[in-house]
Amino acid sequence: MAVPVIEFKGVGRVYGNPNDPDTLVHALEGVSFKVDKGEFVAITGPSGSGKSTLLHLVGLLDRSSEGKIWVDGVDTSTMDDRKLAKLRNQKIGFVFQQFNLLPKTAAWRNVELPLLYRGVGAGDREKLAKEGLEKVGLGDRLNNLPSQLSGGQQQRVAIARALVGRPSLLLADEPTGNLDSKTGAEIIRLFKDLYIAGVTIVMVTHDENIARVAGRQIKVKDGHL
Repeated sequence: MAVPVIEFKGVGRVYGNPNDPDTLVHALEGVSFKVDKGEFVAITGPSGSGKSTLLHLVGLLDRSSEGKIWVDGVDTSTMDDRKLAKLRNQKIGFVFQQFNLLPKTAAWRNVELPLLYRGVGAGDREKLAKEGLEKVGLGDRLNNLPSQLSGGQQQRVAIARALVGRPSLLLADEPTGNLDSKTGAEIIRLFKDLYIAGVTIVMVTHDENIARVAGRQIKVKDGHL
């Protein structure tokens, strides 16, 4: 049986001072689910439902208060921050609402950054980064600065950066949130193409129309699925 890309068992996240019960906020409680290789899953829910907390836990950007999280079969519960950061770099590619590109850096150099952190050689980094931009339709924009690109093009650079290290999971947080409807639709079509090509995607969105593009939805309400 194939190992899930992501698996949660009884995961909870509590914020506040454990010594003062009045300050405690149970953002997530008893969350269990799996994401298998090749799935496209949309996480939806109203503001304050816990979906952002869930995103941060899936992306290993936060630690659970209880339960266990596996990424590609690796138990993350006992890992220190350094090991978590290494696993995150190897296994997860991130696409955010804010494109988070380095403003004074050429597109291909933005894309190569995850490979730089892995210690990949300069020649291989450049080759893979430029190939990645070609795959998202920006082969003619390799040396453009972010300010010389449209919002949709900047998001394509961010997607190429997320995929350049061939992660097990592409994690997207409101990827069309800063785009007009036409450009947003183009980005969603790109996600569909990636899904068809076999990329595993987990996307957080408040837009039901966008969520319907995914193969499966996980709805979060009051900290529960």
